[in-house]
Amino acid sequence: MNGRAPLQGEHFDVLVIGGGINGVAIARECARGGRRTLLVEQHDFGAGTTSRSTRIIHGGLRYLEHGDIAQVRESLNERQRLLHDYPHLVRPLEFLLALDQNSSRSGLAIRAGLWLYRQMGGRLQNNSNGHQRDTLERLLDAGRHFSVFSFHDAQCEFPERLVALWLVEGIEAGCVARNHMQVLEVELQDGRVRGAILRDRLNAAEQQISADIVINATGPWADSICRSSGIQTANPMVGGVRGSHLILPKFPGAPESAVYTEAIDGRPIFVVPWNDQILVGTTEVRDENDPERVSPSASEIDYLMDSLHRLFPSSHIARSEVHSAFAGVRPLPYSPPDEPCSISRRHYFHDHAPEGAAGMISVIGGKLTTAGSLAEDCVELLGIAPRKARENAVVHQAEVDVLLNRCATSVAEVGGFSYQTARGIVEWFGKRAMTIARRASKSAEMRARLCAHSAHIVAEVVDAFENECALTLGDALLRRVPVALGACWSRQCSGEAARAVAAAMNWDTRRVGAEVESLSAERDAFLQRID
Repeated sequence: MNGRAPLQGEHFDVLVIGGGINGVAIARECARGGRRTLLVEQHDFGAGTTSRSTRIIHGGLRYLEHGDIAQVRESLNERQRLLHDYPHLVRPLEFLLALDQNSSRSGLAIRAGLWLYRQMGGRLQNNSNGHQRDTLERLLDAGRHFSVFSFHDAQCEFPERLVALWLVEGIEAGCVARNHMQVLEVELQDGRVRGAILRDRLNAAEQQISADIVINATGPWADSICRSSGIQTANPMVGGVRGSHLILPKFPGAPESAVYTEAIDGRPIFVVPWNDQILVGTTEVRDENDPERVSPSASEIDYLMDSLHRLFPSSHIARSEVHSAFAGVRPLPYSPPDEPCSISRRHYFHDHAPEGAAGMISVIGGKLTTAGSLAEDCVELLGIAPRKARENAVVHQAEVDVLLNRCATSVAEVGGFSYQTARGIVEWFGKRAMTIARRASKSAEMRARLCAHSAHIVAEVVDAFENECALTLGDALLRRVPVALGACWSRQCSGEAARAVAAAMNWDTRRVGAEVESLSAERDAFLQRID
């Protein structure tokens, strides 16, 4: 399972700890800048905070309320860049802002804010779906008057795929990447970093490497890395805030647009179409516990269900119908007196030189949308010239759709499979889709479906193992070819997929059984059933 070359004794210019979207983005920029870079992640790339987000790429309309214009501008610029560079993964999405007569936000202020938002955001899909607004207003009717406003942002249904693509780009630039690799200690000498002691979590082997610079991009684990290395900060760097979500079936009449509204306490929440399901979230609860064991609380589930029922009284969604719930910890800056909703989502960099660890920098804050600009800011701090950011790039969605259709047709021809399968591969793998098609064309085993419910095929998983650092079936099916996030996925599906992959990769029966057990346990720990 683990045939990776050992790292013992290797020297790197930069060690990046943490393989979420921020860490992967930083490692990619360092490698592009000509630095010999090592990226390590204790679990799998994108398995932590990244995969537990609301999966939207947005400018942060709520940040306008707090007067954080710089954060909104940065986020909108990054939204446009992602739409332009990764149109197969990041798609425009209409949002319907629904406020009832008891809202403290005035219609005039909302209209002014939306106008400013559109002016700052540049061109995006600007057609408004009046039918969806009418449908939403009918669903909302419960003796209360609602005002519904339309605006556009974007969605990345599978940020795990964005992480995988950036990982491949980093590796192509020379980055060495190791998932399932734990940093036991950042080593110090004479007041500066000298390297780190690593442990391979798949075989327990320990290795020592040297590095000139260490970037601690572990998100909610940032303080833990410091503690294990004997680096004492005056205060915690991270004030963890838990965000929980519900995943529901599509209920009758559910709008195809995302809904941005107020929960029962006036906090903003989202109801978003996702992966043929409905994603509801998120909460904001302080959480200083182990991020690895984060779980939605009963009160959070009640809060989200009550807010949903208040918003859609005719939906009659019962708790028993909820597919699952998940939670993640936002690595926000430590700010104990402030309410979580008022803490800035802007990132900053903590230089540990005053604490006797010169050469080590911790990344604090940030969000899914701005990972690219965060990485550029970080490498600029290291004296590496970042690539030039593209501001307000024009995105023509109709042209994108035509291009994706043409690409899918070509991929289907080369691979010898259906257009449906080809379209799914193109949407997840982009420019690398043709490589997978050529692999699939070689054998029926490669073209086999992963399970009866999915059009995705074994060749995608084999490619994930060979080119995207997948080491386990969970790595592959939860994050590289994330079919296991689907509503229909079951233990039976895991078995079918494992046997299909085994036929192409020559796994024995014991390996198949172990992979199914591991995948099932990991999926259950992430997508938790509620009582």
